[in-house]
Amino acid sequence: MTDTRGAGKLREKLLFQRRAIVDDGFGNEQSGDFVTVFTAAAELIPLKGGEPVLAARLSGVQPFIIKIRGCNAARSVTPAWRAVDARNPARLFNITAAVDPDNKNAWIDIMATQGVAT
Repeated sequence: MTDTRGAGKLREKLLFQRRAIVDDGFGNEQSGDFVTVFTAAAELIPLKGGEPVLAARLSGVQPFIIKIRGCNAARSVTPAWRAVDARNPARLFNITAAVDPDNKNAWIDIMATQGVAT
């Protein structure tokens, strides 16, 4: 079965954010507030099956796969980042992993959870 990914399924708009590094005034660097690095159209796929997924859902956490087009900024996403729904800023996704599923840099699949502190 071929994977026919296209822009038609990218219906969500997400802001990808990471913590800024700020100076504390004494020459030390520390983590600051989240700042938006880039915005991307995305497909949100909720995970539905499996015992770990069901256990997470019972505790108020919903795992998602976020599919976005590959770009330099998207390839720099790490678990220290988060994604925010641009249309509903109260909807936060804690990123747990980001992978290039076919090693062609065309798409990035990001594992994320909604409902946990970021």
